[in-house]
Amino acid sequence: MAKDKISQYDSTSAGANLNTDIAGINIDEGCAPSGINNAIRTLMAQIRDLQSGVSGDSIPVAAGGTGANTAASARSSLGLVIGTNVQAYDANTVFDDVASTFTATQTFAGSTTALGAVFQDAAEVTTISATAATGTINYDVTTQSVLYYTTNASANWTVNVRGNGTTSLNTLMSTGQALTVVFLVTQGATAYYNNALTIDGSSVTPKYQGGTAPTSGNASGVDAYSYTIVKTGSAAFTVFAAQTQFK
Repeated sequence: MAKDKISQYDSTSAGANLNTDIAGINIDEGCAPSGINNAIRTLMAQIRDLQSGVSGDSIPVAAGGTGANTAASARSSLGLVIGTNVQAYDANTVFDDVASTFTATQTFAGSTTALGAVFQDAAEVTTISATAATGTINYDVTTQSVLYYTTNASANWTVNVRGNGTTSLNTLMSTGQALTVVFLVTQGATAYYNNALTIDGSSVTPKYQGGTAPTSGNASGVDAYSYTIVKTGSAAFTVFAAQTQFK
């Protein structure tokens, strides 16, 4: 059989009819000298075909190759099958040394013996606005955890807590979940206060710290209103609130 590619050569030169041709060019004992040049050139071409991957041969793993002549077969030979031995590329993979932004809810469940999450050096988003508290103020929980109005309040106001302009808080939260938001209101010489609270536009009566809802604001300072909202059922919420003066 003509030796048309590297894998067809024998590993030993001893014995009859072993390695006596290169692609049919006779290199056996007593061959014509004129065929040697062509045989060498053909061998060089075969080596090049092996190197470029067109010969159909493969180099065994033990010899430094992959034992394959396709990418999929090479991964199988090397134990690197995507999805089995190694993880497939995913642009959404989170790395612990690269800043990541989550746009879907992440659940850190923990266990009966371990906390689900521990945060160190964490910050919350605050919206600072040169706005005076008055009328109905939509508090979008997907925008901030703290809302700070820096202009003196001009009238009593209603806070409407919602997910955002297109998503209700009821949709964002599941029963048994709670979140806390803070509203910081700057007061002038005449103080005003938060006299109504709604969630998704529906009235809710908060349970205030100390048992009594505020009936006034605190002049010449900043009143901080905190609302801890517990979802107790579908579109049902209990709110624990507090008013604290800072000056």
